[in-house]
Amino acid sequence: MSEPAPSVATPEQERAQERSDDPEPDAEPTAEPVTTGAQSVIRALENVGVEYAFGVQGGAIMPVYDALYDSDIRHVTMAHEQGASHAADAYGIVSGEPGICLATSGPGATNLVTGLADADMDSDPVVALTGQVPTEMVGNDAFQETDTTGVTTPITKANTFSSDPDTVGDDVGEAFALANTGRPGPTLVDLPKDVTLDDTEHEPGEARVPDTYDVQERADPEVVRAAARRIESADRPLFLLGGGVIKGDASAECREFATDHEIPVATTMPAIGAFPEDHELSMEMAGMHGTGYANMAITHCDTLIAVGTRFDDRLTGGIETFAPDAEVIHVDIDPAEISKNIHAEYPLVGDAATVVDQLSAEVEESPRAKKWRAQCQQWKSEYPMAYDTPEDEPVKPQFVVEAVDEATSDRAIVTTGVGQHQMWACQYWTYTEPRTWVSSHGLGTMGYGFPAAIGARLAAEDDQEVICVEGDGSFLMTMQELAVAVRENLDITVVVLNNEYIGMVRQWQDAFFEGRHSASEYGWCPEFDKLAEAFGARGFRIDDYDEVADTVEAALDYDGPSVIDAHVDPQANVYPMVPSGGDNGQFALTEDQL
Repeated sequence: MSEPAPSVATPEQERAQERSDDPEPDAEPTAEPVTTGAQSVIRALENVGVEYAFGVQGGAIMPVYDALYDSDIRHVTMAHEQGASHAADAYGIVSGEPGICLATSGPGATNLVTGLADADMDSDPVVALTGQVPTEMVGNDAFQETDTTGVTTPITKANTFSSDPDTVGDDVGEAFALANTGRPGPTLVDLPKDVTLDDTEHEPGEARVPDTYDVQERADPEVVRAAARRIESADRPLFLLGGGVIKGDASAECREFATDHEIPVATTMPAIGAFPEDHELSMEMAGMHGTGYANMAITHCDTLIAVGTRFDDRLTGGIETFAPDAEVIHVDIDPAEISKNIHAEYPLVGDAATVVDQLSAEVEESPRAKKWRAQCQQWKSEYPMAYDTPEDEPVKPQFVVEAVDEATSDRAIVTTGVGQHQMWACQYWTYTEPRTWVSSHGLGTMGYGFPAAIGARLAAEDDQEVICVEGDGSFLMTMQELAVAVRENLDITVVVLNNEYIGMVRQWQDAFFEGRHSASEYGWCPEFDKLAEAFGARGFRIDDYDEVADTVEAALDYDGPSVIDAHVDPQANVYPMVPSGGDNGQFALTEDQL
């Protein structure tokens, strides 16, 4: 294989190095006064401690980028604006602070839409700053004009058309505060070019949410007491942790409560890592492709303690068959989610960590559930996550996922796109820590995985590995971001589970459309290892089982971006599987059972 191209420092990196070489001043330097709207925008970001921003330059956003030139904020120039939004999204998931993305007007802004919709569905904190044509041209179909606030209103938590250079910085600060207060989500500030170019001496104030925005932190004490009595009397209790547990930094509280009272724990897909999957109480992921034992536990529990989940259809299957014997205790910071899909007998509106602490203080004795715990362990034995590895068949994708998991630390971060590879990465990797699983859940965005790995890498600690598990179809959608990973010399290992199909579509076509593979079969794929080399990354290929361990080790050892093109069994399917709208307790383990 060819040698990787030498790493070339970007202008941003060169300026950062120049700043680091300057002698330490005797006192903290005083920030230069704000003189333009654009400088006020950047000052607002600096005031809240933003370290990274992801974006693509362009005409209408150019004044903001000019102000960014003198800032300590490190800008990562992405290959495509969608990549910028996914990178910002993942940065927010891993760091817990809103990720920042920038784009110009028109197509720049509309290219952010998929990423913003993704962040909105998954309640991820993102702030988008978009350029806009000058205010006097708005509504006149000017070059690269789009009604950005109109387009993004349904897919953002809040958005603002900023019309005054004296308030533009405060608009950005408010967007940042809103993105991560209460239920997180994406926010957007649209920045007309005249507003960012115009003069102002106004220093943006403290980032704060509007006075009208009120978040309930503590649940009603009466309902907490009633819920506690229900938990104490339960025969078959089950904890169901949702993504809000991780976003609300409530993993420690939930772990302590579950272990103190010996209550089995299932998670939704966004909550993977909220409870250690190697713990005996863990039932792992529930839902359409959840473990058989998690779905059996949900189907047969009599008390469901659900924290930070919106009960989406991929979790519940048919609502009428979901947890049919259970009384539901539902904890969520967003009152709109309570009883939206699944009726809650005990509605607990509030911050996840706070409410779980309230429950902990109120529950006086643990439920007598020894037989229930034994039953849960029996289901684990009856429905193991096992697969065959015949020597005369291609490499199984599950084997590759397990091999990479074995070769990395418990703190490794996994990002994925969407499809079969995403499910195998859920099922066959053992997660023990929150914020180590980064994926697209509600929107199901193919191509999410690799730009997300860039954002995750910059948010992660230096000693954390970042692994991107992708499918060939998903990777093809955003692999241009390899140029960014090489330019920035980011240590990311990509594992492409290459089956030359849009695999999940092919699986559904086999199961429900008489095997008619309409537009799901590629028949030809590029050699991803060689493409990686062309970008300046390292490329590897796997065809046989005996190549897996050494190839994985070599890719992980490479200090920079590497891509493993793992050619896996094209007929491998994801099981267990609950057909859409089906009964979670009637999951299929083979196609014949669908």
